[in-house]
Amino acid sequence: MNLIVAVDKDWGIGRDNGLLASVPGDMAYFKEKTMGHVVVFGRKTLESFPHQRGLPKRTNIVLTTNPDFEAERCEIAHSEEELAEMLAPYDSDDIFIIGGESIYKRFYERCDKLYVTKLDGAFGADRFMVNLDEDDRFEVTWESEPQEDHGIQYRFCLYERKKDR
Repeated sequence: MNLIVAVDKDWGIGRDNGLLASVPGDMAYFKEKTMGHVVVFGRKTLESFPHQRGLPKRTNIVLTTNPDFEAERCEIAHSEEELAEMLAPYDSDDIFIIGGESIYKRFYERCDKLYVTKLDGAFGADRFMVNLDEDDRFEVTWESEPQEDHGIQYRFCLYERKKDR
């Protein structure tokens, strides 16, 4: 399973149920990585999307405990067990965890690849990702050259689960 996230220097991921900053290069990277794949996210993340519906050309699965929840272009899982059943037919490499905070924290340890866009600076986040630099089970295996959009510096990093030796 994969995870994809953009974080600031404090590992912040969002503020007021939205993104920390508009970074077109990161949005293009997200689209490139997730297009045609399965994306798993929580209800609050869905509510932050335009028109509060699933992303086009992806299999969207929302994890929520609300038994009456429905959303356009989305399948709904009401428990981790139900989610596991829904994901069973898919290859693990085709699944991306895309947020938000509680979903990242529940599933990051199960991921083999974590695609992290690191934004230079702090953006006053009220939602956070686990600091992978402090988790010795993961290591950076690739890092892009520095990028810049609208005055925001960033770079793409790939964290991978360390192989047992």
